[in-house]
Amino acid sequence: MQKAISIEEAKLTRNLLDFQRDELTESIMYHKLAQAERDPENKKILERISADEARHSAFFKRYTGIEVKPNQLKANLFYLLSRVFGTTFAIKRMENGELSAQLKYTTAMEYIPEMQQIIHDENNHEKKLIAMLKEGKLNYISSIVLGLNDALVELTGALAGFTLALGNPELVALTGSITGISASLSMASSEYLSTRMEGDSKHALRAALYTGSTYLATVVVLILPFILLSNVFLSLSITLGLAVSIIALFNYYYSVVKDEKFKHRFVEMAVLSLSVAAISFGIGYLLKLFTGIEI
Repeated sequence: MQKAISIEEAKLTRNLLDFQRDELTESIMYHKLAQAERDPENKKILERISADEARHSAFFKRYTGIEVKPNQLKANLFYLLSRVFGTTFAIKRMENGELSAQLKYTTAMEYIPEMQQIIHDENNHEKKLIAMLKEGKLNYISSIVLGLNDALVELTGALAGFTLALGNPELVALTGSITGISASLSMASSEYLSTRMEGDSKHALRAALYTGSTYLATVVVLILPFILLSNVFLSLSITLGLAVSIIALFNYYYSVVKDEKFKHRFVEMAVLSLSVAAISFGIGYLLKLFTGIEI
């Protein structure tokens, strides 16, 4: 007669199958990242971690006795994230997901004491990754922050002022474009000179390009509503919404790659940008009121 399986045993088996599939999926993911990695040291560590994950999956298979298939969708998604947002972002997102898995691991240790080694390996993964990451764009993240922050604060303020002072979306778009392009060139040149004065001539040009291109890209996004819509106040509302969305997306990215809290940085940047926009809107109103100029 076949022995009945208790609820606890059935739950443990399901968890072990989930662990087995997750480890196999992450092994494939790290292998894909290793194949695409150009830096030899980064490639070596990614391959080592891929092998660790494969070994963990084999460990769980000893207890389940079942062959599982990897989650190809998840593996492809993280690989796509690495291509779009960089290897650092994809890896940190994946490692953050492993934190919840480790909590389940600790509950399974009551039945499988050998899982202590698995947890030890998982805890060491992130330390190895942080030590190995040498992604070029992260060396210029301060330049990206500079370009993005200045564009959001300066241009949202300028567009809010232009909205009331000019009252015409085409004029706002034209004036904002001139202001934004000039400011992006100014910011790029300032970053170039600043980086050179700090004694880093080698990276000065690239830092300037990151600052200028980030500023210019933000300008294009913020001005687009004034080009596409005829209602100037609706355009401004959408622009402010886009500004907050950009702030949220960037700060989420920054919080992941730099292991910082999202909420504080997001609120700080959003309040600053919207406050400057509100003040500039008021200045535009007062200038129009006292000068009596109508366009």
